Amino acid sequence: MVAEGARRRVVVEVCNARNLMPKDGQGTACAYAVVDFDGQRRRTATRPRDLNPQWGERLEFLVHDPDAMASDTLELNLYNDKKAIGATGSGRRGGTFLGKVKVAGASFAKAGDEALVYYPLEKRSVFSQIKGEIGLKIWFVDDPPPTPAAPTPEEKGAAEADKKEEKAPDAAAAPAEEKKQEAAAPAAEEKKSAEEAKKEEKKPPEAAEKKDDKKKSPEKGGKKDGDKPKEGGGKAKEGKKDVAAAPPPSPSKQLAPPPSPSKKDLAVAGVAGDLEIRPQSAADKSMAASGASASYDLVDRVPYLFVRLLKAKRHGGGQPLYAQLSIGTHAVRTRAATAAGEWDLVFAFHKDSLTDTSLEVTIHEEAKKPEKEGEPVPPDASLGFVSFDLQEVPKRSPPDSALAPQWYTLDGHGSEDGAAACDVMLAVWVGTQVDEAFQEAWQSDSGGYLVHTRSKAYLSPKLWYLRLNVIQAQDLRLPSPPDANKAKQCGPIFPELYVKAQLGAQVFKTGRVPLGSAAAGTANPSWNEDLLFVAAEPFDPFLTVVVEDVFSGQPVGQARVPLSTVHRRADDRVEPPSRWLNLCGDEARPYAGRVHVRVCLEGGYHVLDEAANVASDVRAASKHLSKPPVGMLEVGVRGAANLVPMKIAKDGASGSTDAYVVLKYGPKWARTRTILDQFNPRWNEQYAWDVFDPCTVLTIAVFDNVRYKQAADKDSRIGKLRIRLSTLDTNRVYANTFALTAVHPVGVRKMGELELAIRFTCPSWLTLMQAYGSPLLPRMHYVKPLGPAQQDVLRHTAMRIVSGRLARSEPPLGPEVVQYLLDTDTHSWSMRRSKANWFRVVGCLSHVAAAVRWANRVRTWAHPPTTVLVHALLVAVVLCPEMILPTVCLYLFLVLLWRYRARPRQPTGMDPRLSHVDSVSPDELDEEFDGLPSARPADVVRMRYDRLRAVAGRAQTLLGDVAAQGERVEALLSWRDPRATAVFAVVCLLAALVLYAVPFKVLLLGMGFYYLRHPRFRGDMPSAGFNFFRRLPSLSDRVL
Repeated sequence: MVAEGARRRVVVEVCNARNLMPKDGQGTACAYAVVDFDGQRRRTATRPRDLNPQWGERLEFLVHDPDAMASDTLELNLYNDKKAIGATGSGRRGGTFLGKVKVAGASFAKAGDEALVYYPLEKRSVFSQIKGEIGLKIWFVDDPPPTPAAPTPEEKGAAEADKKEEKAPDAAAAPAEEKKQEAAAPAAEEKKSAEEAKKEEKKPPEAAEKKDDKKKSPEKGGKKDGDKPKEGGGKAKEGKKDVAAAPPPSPSKQLAPPPSPSKKDLAVAGVAGDLEIRPQSAADKSMAASGASASYDLVDRVPYLFVRLLKAKRHGGGQPLYAQLSIGTHAVRTRAATAAGEWDLVFAFHKDSLTDTSLEVTIHEEAKKPEKEGEPVPPDASLGFVSFDLQEVPKRSPPDSALAPQWYTLDGHGSEDGAAACDVMLAVWVGTQVDEAFQEAWQSDSGGYLVHTRSKAYLSPKLWYLRLNVIQAQDLRLPSPPDANKAKQCGPIFPELYVKAQLGAQVFKTGRVPLGSAAAGTANPSWNEDLLFVAAEPFDPFLTVVVEDVFSGQPVGQARVPLSTVHRRADDRVEPPSRWLNLCGDEARPYAGRVHVRVCLEGGYHVLDEAANVASDVRAASKHLSKPPVGMLEVGVRGAANLVPMKIAKDGASGSTDAYVVLKYGPKWARTRTILDQFNPRWNEQYAWDVFDPCTVLTIAVFDNVRYKQAADKDSRIGKLRIRLSTLDTNRVYANTFALTAVHPVGVRKMGELELAIRFTCPSWLTLMQAYGSPLLPRMHYVKPLGPAQQDVLRHTAMRIVSGRLARSEPPLGPEVVQYLLDTDTHSWSMRRSKANWFRVVGCLSHVAAAVRWANRVRTWAHPPTTVLVHALLVAVVLCPEMILPTVCLYLFLVLLWRYRARPRQPTGMDPRLSHVDSVSPDELDEEFDGLPSARPADVVRMRYDRLRAVAGRAQTLLGDVAAQGERVEALLSWRDPRATAVFAVVCLLAALVLYAVPFKVLLLGMGFYYLRHPRFRGDMPSAGFNFFRRLPSLSDRVL
């Protein structure tokens, strides 16, 4: 903690850099560093023509809120100074990006504990070509609070007036120059030539005159901020006297940073600098809003430069036009349009990818193709360009209206009469990912207009159960057998019939019904069986019903039921109407009989497409049975960290990961955009769902995008986690980092970390409590339940339907993605899962085992005071039995109250220890990933089969022992052992007489004291009753 009135400074010593990427076209680089922290920006001097520059400069930053320093991030950007090598041509100044480093404030060392750390330089976007590392020393210093003087009111007023008059121009010039340096990156170096110094000195007064009126008010407000502006004011006066003689002093040599707006002001404004938008704390903003959720308040709002290119107007000429957007080294070209030049495209450039101070839009005209083959193709003609200074680009954030595009006259090309050759209509603004134009825009961090990298939301198809009740058939005309002579030799044969129904790819059959005589044409077989299908909206057109003969192997006839005419019911109180379907046979039998059926769509069931224990939606299919939501779930996908390379280069020396996140809750699926070639991607996307039941599960998975390169390939799994909503507090923001652990055939790996922000909002606490008392599934699941085997078949069918429908979306959500989130392999055999389930059972029974061990210690007087207290408790319970239940309930209440302090404070993801991924062998993992049928060699399958037989043998013995104990109890009453049963009968008679004569309380006390008797009165051998029970016969001796 910092003492009241004291201030904290962060000192960054930029030592050196090594092995930088050449950027000046001559195999070298003129590097300088720009450091941003807490809304302040500092830069180092330029080291010309050196790929291993040495600086040794110290940059100081004032910490506005020391308590929040750990959550801040220091960002260092390394640039190549074009002006240092006298670059000319376009007349624009700028710096080529050499790399960046981000350091968390929590890792800052205290003064005296700092050390030199080399940080690898990171990319800003997929277009960057970066290598090398930079050495930094970072520490913070806590300055003691100043001792304020006590001036008279007159002196204080005179000093403030004098300071305002002398400091206002200087103070206004400094931020103006600083803001230009923020957008342009290059600035005046400490050691420049005299000519360059004079040019740089002319700029601050010009900037001050232009922006003096705008900057006076903020500076005056900043001066009232305690004693800090007083120190800065003195330095400003001294610097003003020396302006004409020397360039401005380097920020690294200033004793105190210039006054700047407070951190609170920056958070309210949301802006720090022209192009830098400060990330707002989602948790703070949510708590300040008192539960009122705002759009994108769980993630950081990331600034983007938007360019909407509408159309171009060509004065003459008929060739197609295209536009090219250039920002520094980045260039994007539009498609070729007609002479009217209509594009209507939006481009979004991430803030980190802006490597220059200006945007240039150039319009080109495609050259005519040569009439003769072999002639050289002329170059495309440039019609001119329009340039925008990024400092002057306006900022926009919803709910502001969209910025209207304007006509701009192109420079650099004109006609002979002086008129402009071409005009272009466009709009340029700075916004965030909340902007409505962002979703469909060309995005610099996700590969542009690639279809498979876009952010999309999907909806699962609405699923119904289709019930077909086959009652009977009449007037059947069976087909003749294929070999009539052979049938006559075999004599009369009683045919067997069954009904087969098909809906799409689902085929189900009834049981076989034999006919009573050979005259099959007069028989009326009856089935009375239900066949259940899964139907998805929009429905398949027909349900096909076929009656087949087992003997002939040919269909008797078939009929079709249009699903548009099928009755829909919401419960079992209404019986669906029956109908007769005429069967159509072959040409010889146009009428083959008729079949009596009932068909209905069951709207009272919920069609499970995921495992019941991790279900995210339990509503009935019929909308008439739906209830209003009890709350809202909001999830902000902030980013990931330390992802492992998923695509390895051919030489094995490097790799890449193109990660995206898929979230599934209820019927809604959400997919973030793909961040290309980043091991620490930042998505900052937010999604919301209506919650109808709090005891449901949110499933989140991370994948590596492979389809955007090869559409036929499958995306690779990175990791998955589940969050149960009932474990979340309502109206609270959870900002957590979850580990991504994946099981592979070669072992278990930690794939990275996923950063999420989650909020479960519930307006009514009473409605939420009522949900806990309602049934988990709709009423039909309890009135007319489905069997476990049938439910499992229907669930896998629903999974296949959902994965097939989502794979037809654009961009498609691959079947491997859908099946991974829906857990299609939960019922497949796995030695690892079997161990995990076994130890889960043991963990549940551990409390009972602990109670038995405690009772045994009390019984054996291991701790005499405890045994004496148990005796007293026994007497109290026997004498006052009406206090048993109240005492037990009060004890449970006190235990729960005591354990409240140790409750889980944060949602937990997947548990590798519970999953037993650490104790599994490689062969068991390989068996888990082996499909059906097995693709392994015969000797491997034989070894695994033998191991499975050994495990099953132990389970078989355990089941036999449990069955033997139950059979011994039955033997007491079955007279299998006459002597044992006679002894038991006599004991029952004596016990009845004793219980009749002795009061029950006295009997309980006697039995309790006998059980708790001292070991001195206890023998070493088992009791007579235990020996008697063990001698009772079981049925194990009769098993073959």
